[in-house]
Amino acid sequence: MLPVIEKLLILQARDKQRRELESQLLAAPREIASVEAKIATEKSAIETAKAELLDLETKKKLLETEIQAAEQKCAKYRSQQLEVRKNDEYRALGAEIETTQAEIGKLEEQELSVMYAIDEAKKKFSAAEAVMKGNIKGYEARINALREREVNLRTELAAAKADCEQARGPVGEPALRLYDRICLHRFPACVPVHAGKCGGCHLKISSEVESASRGKTGEIATCDQCGRIVWWEA
Repeated sequence: MLPVIEKLLILQARDKQRRELESQLLAAPREIASVEAKIATEKSAIETAKAELLDLETKKKLLETEIQAAEQKCAKYRSQQLEVRKNDEYRALGAEIETTQAEIGKLEEQELSVMYAIDEAKKKFSAAEAVMKGNIKGYEARINALREREVNLRTELAAAKADCEQARGPVGEPALRLYDRICLHRFPACVPVHAGKCGGCHLKISSEVESASRGKTGEIATCDQCGRIVWWEA
């Protein structure tokens, strides 16, 4: 192996670490946003459950108001009954009282149904709320961990970039230009030759490139097909 290949492989290993850190750092905000969306979903579910319970309680209050109004109406008819002197008027007020009492009965049945629904909704909400709040707590812990990891990644990336710059120093300018040009489109840029094939594109290389990859020409060998730097791996 040519000495310059050894230096390029050191640089490539550090470049690989840098790229991985950059990828992880790029993904961090997306991961945080994904977890934040889950928190928003849980909170929305809690608010929806609260709104449903509030609707039932509002319906119960309306029914209570209607029952109270009907009872007042019934009391008024009874008072009027005591004052009338004609039988037909008395019977008419009696019919109104019966109709109103029937309405009160229906309203009370609806009220009981709503009260039962409220009790069930409260039980379900209480259980669901505990689960959802537990989920939110877990998600918040995950976000804190992700943000801490993001800070650490920035520190690690800064160190990795410094290592890359240090590794570039010993590499000669022509080899460095070739390496950088290949890295713009393909990575890794330096690959071994296996069974006469490029370790990058896995296509067969020419005999001339194979000879050069063995270090016989003293020059850097590149794949005929993909242009990667190749070396003979014994």
